[in-house]
Amino acid sequence: MNPIDSSTTPRDIGPTEDGAALRILWEDEHESVYLPFDLRMACPCAGCVDELSGRRTLTEAMVAPSVHPTAIEYVGRYALKFVWSDGHDTGLYSYDLLRGLCRCDECVAPSGSSPPS
Repeated sequence: MNPIDSSTTPRDIGPTEDGAALRILWEDEHESVYLPFDLRMACPCAGCVDELSGRRTLTEAMVAPSVHPTAIEYVGRYALKFVWSDGHDTGLYSYDLLRGLCRCDECVAPSGSSPPS
């Protein structure tokens, strides 16, 4: 049995205090905040990414800046599925993917260096 990776195991998932973004608190105490537009643009489904080449087929021009989830569903213990205001609902966002999408200073700092203070 594989050990559970605390960096990709969510402890709490919900909206930010202002309701404008999605907040995930991971078991390793890291907090990630995701804007809806950024999540929609990162959709990993075959309708948004070419299955053969891996090239993203979804463009920013195809998504309204005001896009937002109308529902969020858990998929087993490994992913979230969003139902988007534009009607799209086929992407499964694994917890590994979501953690990799975190754009906080700590996550985007080059390996072995500290984020700016």
